[in-house]
Amino acid sequence: MSHQVTGSGGKVLTLENMNPNVRKVEYAVRGAIVQRAVQIEKELKEGVKKPFTEVIKANIGDAHAMGQKPITFFRQVLALCAYPDLLEDNKFPEDAKQRARRILGACGGRSIGAYSASQGIECIRQDVSRYIEKRDGGIPSNPDNIYLSTGASDAIVTMLKLLVCGEGPDRTGVMISIPQYPLYSAALADLAAVQISYYLDEDRCWGLDVAELKRALSAARTHCNPRVICIINPGNPTGQVQSRKCIEDVIRFAKEEHLFLMADEVYQDNVYAEGCKFHSFKKVLFEMGPEFSSTVEMASFHSTSKCYMGECGFRSGYMEVINMDPEVKVQLTKLVSVRLCPPVTGQALLELVVNPPQPDEPSYSTFMKERTDVLAALAEKAGLTEKTFNTVPGIICNPVQGAMYTFPRITLPQRAIDTAKEEGLAPDMLYCMRLLEEEGICLVPGSGFGQREGTFHFRMTILPPTEKLKVVLQKIRDFHVRFTKQFS
Repeated sequence: MSHQVTGSGGKVLTLENMNPNVRKVEYAVRGAIVQRAVQIEKELKEGVKKPFTEVIKANIGDAHAMGQKPITFFRQVLALCAYPDLLEDNKFPEDAKQRARRILGACGGRSIGAYSASQGIECIRQDVSRYIEKRDGGIPSNPDNIYLSTGASDAIVTMLKLLVCGEGPDRTGVMISIPQYPLYSAALADLAAVQISYYLDEDRCWGLDVAELKRALSAARTHCNPRVICIINPGNPTGQVQSRKCIEDVIRFAKEEHLFLMADEVYQDNVYAEGCKFHSFKKVLFEMGPEFSSTVEMASFHSTSKCYMGECGFRSGYMEVINMDPEVKVQLTKLVSVRLCPPVTGQALLELVVNPPQPDEPSYSTFMKERTDVLAALAEKAGLTEKTFNTVPGIICNPVQGAMYTFPRITLPQRAIDTAKEEGLAPDMLYCMRLLEEEGICLVPGSGFGQREGTFHFRMTILPPTEKLKVVLQKIRDFHVRFTKQFS
């Protein structure tokens, strides 16, 4: 009779015998600092006295949690879909009802409570294709290449899952930018893939340099098999917007080095800086001609969580695959079907994002005003954040060209660095923890995203309402001066 080896205290599942890859996963934007913030919120509710009255969470790009208002038209249609009896109600504009009827007509039993096709509802995939064609100035998009997903994250992880194979020095290597969005490092740890870090150039507004890509690649070839390059544009956590030339360089590099290209473009409407423009990787790829557009394998990602929508909770997004081997595509479709389908409420929302009210429809003017107001407010806050931080001695902040974050560089006194080491913390973690305890502001330390050795940063969202953001910036400013004094 064989006995199962059990761990301490007789538990079947213990830290020692659980999946070791999962133990390696770290996800800073919801890590230790956020758990402490939640604890402090509870303490405030219980009447514990603090030097502040609320915790301001600027740690995660969660627009609605920070007070951004939902787009009226989107919520009207979603309400109609969720409760179709409202179609009889004359409070709703006709174009909202029309959209709801179309979506319900595509659902089993005319209910968004029914499963959909695994790749997503067909008419929504067709509308996504039309949206991409319009965005890219007429370059064709095939609905068969569109996969709807549970936020962009889900599609990114699925794609990585397909790409990872091999053992030891043949293990798949994936190139990711440093600083990066921790979804990537977490997913690679989970899949036991090899992370290949390439550094963005902070002195050139977080620019991307092909020489650095080549350096990272050749260093990695000694211990893994590099097969993938991931790009985030506009950047997270760094907020830069890539130039057209930069995108061409990356595409050339991917072709020459025979790499699969993953383009994370979830912030494509969030571009604020003069002279910056969003160029999709797909558009540039096709404009570079058939030598590239018929060979480079690529997946690009978009989501309803960012831009002017900010609808994070609906968990909705899509991926478009290009030049994928048809036999692999069959396997991709099989893989997504195991999860049944992405949330149908999210698919309905995505339909509205790619097919918003048109100029001849009753909801158009309200929709355009709301959309413009959100993006204009973000642009104003991007400028305000950069300006304010650059007035603080010891903080250097690049222009926030796009996305929703700033990633300023902070100079920390040597004594603070030593204190952090004694406490077993990264120096910028000590800084952010102290900021949370003293001012009630929750930021994520740069060490959670990766940064050049010897430099320190934090990531902050620019999402709080303008008046609150001014308070946050002032508090960080005061704290920085105090912290520097305390440790010098």
